Amino acid sequence: MGDSGLHYFLLFLAFLGSVATYVAVSRMFAPPPEDDKNDLSKLANRELGTSSAFSSLNPDGGLVERLDLFLLRTFHLDVKLEEMHMLLGRPTKPSPLDILHLKEVLAAVFGIVAAVATGMPAFALFGVVGFLIPDSLMNARIRARQAEIMRNFPTMVDLMALTIEAGLDYMSAIERILKNIKPGQRTELEREFEKMVNEVQLGYSRRDALTRLALRTGVSEIRSFVGLIIQSDELGTSLVELLRNYAADMRFRRLNRAEKLAAQASTKMLIPLFIFIFPTVFIMMLAPMMKSLIQGGLGF
Repeated sequence: MGDSGLHYFLLFLAFLGSVATYVAVSRMFAPPPEDDKNDLSKLANRELGTSSAFSSLNPDGGLVERLDLFLLRTFHLDVKLEEMHMLLGRPTKPSPLDILHLKEVLAAVFGIVAAVATGMPAFALFGVVGFLIPDSLMNARIRARQAEIMRNFPTMVDLMALTIEAGLDYMSAIERILKNIKPGQRTELEREFEKMVNEVQLGYSRRDALTRLALRTGVSEIRSFVGLIIQSDELGTSLVELLRNYAADMRFRRLNRAEKLAAQASTKMLIPLFIFIFPTVFIMMLAPMMKSLIQGGLGF
């Protein structure tokens, strides 16, 4: 790499490092979140049979534990990581502590590589970028999970409407639907509904269980669905027609999104056309002509 290339590479690293440092400092000095009984972080700590993933950390323990606690307290990561783990569906791996350790490892790797590659210790601040990478990875997994939930949600609402019309209330309707699905074949949406049913059986009110369902999924459509059921309970309106209209509305919006994406496809195809296809076509058309010009001249 020449001096000019190294110069631009260092500028690029400096730019990324400055952005990452700004994000880290802004998080450090951000005010703590206000208490809210419906806050997802509080919900994570009140989940049935669970406790905080960071409660086992010892302030007087080893270097790693002290570093974990310092980062959690400085950047308020305990709230963020608990929320992220909740939206992931509370998998065994990665746990909130695993995500924190991944952030620490990537920060160290990126900082060391940047400092060694440039020969300037100041570029170790580039490790902040590595510290933020797991957030993007986990958010991508959360979006994929929410998309899977939404794929099955209109069908679930239709089944609920049919079962309620047969004479059951909405909680019994959900139980009946879940009984007809083998545990190993249940989707993310059905597992979340199963958690809601279990919470009601263990003593939670239906309103609280529904609210917790909406918070665990983080999907706006499910929040609207929960609000619809709660409103129907309070006002005594018919839930069957509301559910059918809501399912039809969701399908209509999904169709609109599909049409919008289809309309954007032609525009997006222009980029690979200009980069890959057009140059190839021009080369195939003009190459024989250029060869004739070079070998035989203009011909007149």
